[in-house]
Amino acid sequence: MENQVLTPHVYWAQRHRELYLRVELSDVQNPAISITENVLHFKAQGHGAKGDNVYEFHLEFLDLVKPEPVYKLTQRQVNITVQKKVSQWWERLTKQEKRPLFLAPDFDRWLDESDAEMELRAKEEERLNKLRIESQGSPETLTSLKKGYLFMYNLVQFLGFSWIFVNMTVRFFILGKESFYDTFHTLADMMYFCQMLSVVETINAAIGVTKSPVIPCLIQLLGRNFILFIIFGTMEEMQNKAVVFFVFYSWSAVEVFRYPFYMLSCIDMDWKVLTWLRYTVWIPLYPLGCLAEAVSVIQSIPVFNETGRFSFTLPYPVKIKVRFSFFLQIYLIILFLGLYINFRHLYKQRRRCFGQKKKKIH
Repeated sequence: MENQVLTPHVYWAQRHRELYLRVELSDVQNPAISITENVLHFKAQGHGAKGDNVYEFHLEFLDLVKPEPVYKLTQRQVNITVQKKVSQWWERLTKQEKRPLFLAPDFDRWLDESDAEMELRAKEEERLNKLRIESQGSPETLTSLKKGYLFMYNLVQFLGFSWIFVNMTVRFFILGKESFYDTFHTLADMMYFCQMLSVVETINAAIGVTKSPVIPCLIQLLGRNFILFIIFGTMEEMQNKAVVFFVFYSWSAVEVFRYPFYMLSCIDMDWKVLTWLRYTVWIPLYPLGCLAEAVSVIQSIPVFNETGRFSFTLPYPVKIKVRFSFFLQIYLIILFLGLYINFRHLYKQRRRCFGQKKKKIH
């Protein structure tokens, strides 16, 4: 016995540019959906109100439509989208005034003309906003620019500190201890450049370009620049001392691993050896660097006392002379406090980095 041809329930809604049809058929097989001479033809095998049967219907549209319907099958229904040739609001769906019995409004998608116009305006605004964002730079573009900027910054710093580190190492192997005493005159210009450029690092953290906490960055920036520009830079008597070598060497030894680590992170590369060195080398080098800085401050105290540089006398009636060495003694306390803060911060970073990896292994 042949299957009876039946008409399914069809629900419709419209927008200014589109028509939506929802055909209530489940488990649809072999759908034949086409538009010829402005008439939609539908035929399919499926499960509808009359059970499993062949269902079909024909709809002649009120106005012209494009002859390429788009449909999507789901487990319970067939969704058909038809594009109008002219963007306008129709008073009804079909050319015949009397609505077919199988056709009803789709109230889940139904909008009146004013609501549809609001939706249309909202979509247009969304489109314009998208174009505006694209003209100003999409989030992906901004992210790429930020990564490129950070990559170049870390690359420049890496090259600068590498030049210092390699230069000091080679000079030490060639000249031995003699290289200690002219370190400042040989390398100060490059160290000045790198340390002045490191101001950018603190600014990046402050404005959110990087996720680094501001306080540790600021402590390192101010601490190093105080030693470089005040202790060494203003006192010629300090520039010939061996302690300059140890300060510069400890600084550059840390940075030749830190900056390439951040540089590769900008391009989503993870070199395990470099990661381990970045989070391990600082453990001996930070305390040694801090010790070298403290030695340089202690050695500078008698020099500042003798020259009287940066010392001042309080105004009348106090008239007490305040030596700069007093502030240097306070700075020694601050120096080791800053070491504790940075050491704790770096230890947390190391534990976070390697602790998570251990969890993944188990």
